[in-house]
Amino acid sequence: THFLVPWLQRAVLFDVRTKPRNISTTTGSKDMQMVSLTLRVLHRPEIKNLPSIYQNLGLDYDERVLPSIGNEVLKSIVAQFDASELITQREVVSAKIREELYKRAKDFNLALEDVSITHMTFGKEFTNAVEQKQIAQQEAERAKFIVERAEQEKQAAIIRAEGDSEAAEMISTALAKAGEGFIAFRRIEASKEIASTLSQARNVTYLPNSQNGGNMLLGVNAN
Repeated sequence: THFLVPWLQRAVLFDVRTKPRNISTTTGSKDMQMVSLTLRVLHRPEIKNLPSIYQNLGLDYDERVLPSIGNEVLKSIVAQFDASELITQREVVSAKIREELYKRAKDFNLALEDVSITHMTFGKEFTNAVEQKQIAQQEAERAKFIVERAEQEKQAAIIRAEGDSEAAEMISTALAKAGEGFIAFRRIEASKEIASTLSQARNVTYLPNSQNGGNMLLGVNAN
């Protein structure tokens, strides 16, 4: 229980809950590209130091402190990186900003629960350059894919050709081993097929020649 002296003392109510605040700035990178960033800061006052905060900063302590130190830290850290590095090393940049802002806020008896980059954009010239680079990379990947596919098709054709050549060689070898017997067998098979076909025709007579393996076809008039 706290007792107040009337007319000399009054109660001051502080909101000690964690609150979010956005801090935005536009600054230059190490390679002189303009960058716009927005930080989201979760903050609260240190309860044990509320009297000091009220005496030195007032109830609007966050309004008086956070934008100022936030802009200073952002400009300081961003100036250490090229624009492309701000993209590729975003986690590193965020960690540096968070660490430095924690230190600065502590000097004012403020506790930060979290600091994160929620927004980052670049100037039109740099943005166009990044887009063109991405397009070039996509085209390079597409060209690489086409070359690889053509090479695969070439290899497939070679394998097929080698397979056909091997098959032809195997047939040739088989014929050489079988000799005239295999040829005679195939001739008999062909004769059977011809005989079966011609048996359906009325005006053709098929006479096999037993001497030289040849055949004769005689036309017979229907009259």
